[in-house]
Formats: sequence, C-alpha cells, structure tokens
Amino acid sequence: MTCRDAIAVLADDLDAMLGPAAAETLEAHLRGATPALVAKASRVEMPPEMRRRLREFLLAKLGES
Repeated sequence: MTCRDAIAVLADDLDAMLGPAAAETLEAHLRGATPALVAKASRVEMPPEMRRRLREFLLAKLGES
C-alpha cells in the first residue's frame, strides 16, 4: 500500500465516521498543514565546512563570468 492508497482509504473512513462537513474541515486542515510539515521535515542544516566550500565555489564561478 502506498501513502496515496492509505490516504484514499482514510478519506473513505472519515466520510463514513465524521460526515461530509466535518470530513471536509479535517481534509482542508491537512491540505494546509502537510506542505509545511514536509518542508520542515526535509530541511537539513548544512555543515559549516560544506557551506564555506559551497560559498567559495559559487563566488569563484561568479568571478569567471
């Protein structure tokens, strides 16, 4: 089962348990919250040494232009 499949099953269950209005309210909340949660979870702090080397590389490439 994929995440998409699980969401479809949960949506069917929510419609049956909550009723259409409450299910739509919950779905709207999840649609708004999900992108922010995914963005936060996928954010990784770049180590200082890597940040320094990347900055030097980019500045060097800009200087070549």
